[in-house]
Amino acid sequence: MDLLKTGNFIKELRKEKGLTQEELAESLGTYRRTVSRWETGRYLPDIDVLLEMSELFDVELIELIDGERKNTIDIKESSIKLADYSEQSKRKLMRNMNYLFIGGTIAGIIYMVLLFNDLDNNFFGGLCVGIMFGMMIVGVIITSRYGFVMREKKLSLIRKLTGKQKTQD
Repeated sequence: MDLLKTGNFIKELRKEKGLTQEELAESLGTYRRTVSRWETGRYLPDIDVLLEMSELFDVELIELIDGERKNTIDIKESSIKLADYSEQSKRKLMRNMNYLFIGGTIAGIIYMVLLFNDLDNNFFGGLCVGIMFGMMIVGVIITSRYGFVMREKKLSLIRKLTGKQKTQD
C-alpha cells in the first residue's frame, strides 16, 4: 500500500468535490490537521472513515486504498486488500493498547512500592493511582468504541462489496 499515492488520491477527490480540508474534516468528524496528514501520506484514515469517504466521493473503498480509479473491481482482490488494511488497523490499536496497559502497570508497581514503604500518602502516590486508573478507563473506552465500530463497519463493507460490482462499459 502506497501511503503517498492514497493521500494524493484523497486530495484529488476532495478538490473535485470543491471541498477545503476544513470542510472535509468537518463532514468526517475530524480535524483539518488530520486530513492534511492523510493527504501527505503520513497517516491512513481508519476503515470507518474510509467507508464514509467512499460514500462521500462516490468511489469504491478499494479505489481509496489503492489510490486510483479502477475500471473494474475484483471482489477477491478487494477482500484481500481490505483484510490487509484491517490487519494494519488492528496492529495499530493493539500497539496503542499495549502502551496504555504498560503505563498503567508501571504506575501500579510504583504505587505498590510506595505503599509498602509507607510513602503513598503524597502527591506522587496520588499521581500513580490516577495514572493507573486513567489508563484502565481509557483502555476500556478505546476497546469498546473500536470493537463496536469495527464490527458494524465490517458488516456494512461486506454488504457493500457483495451487493455490487463496479464495471465500466
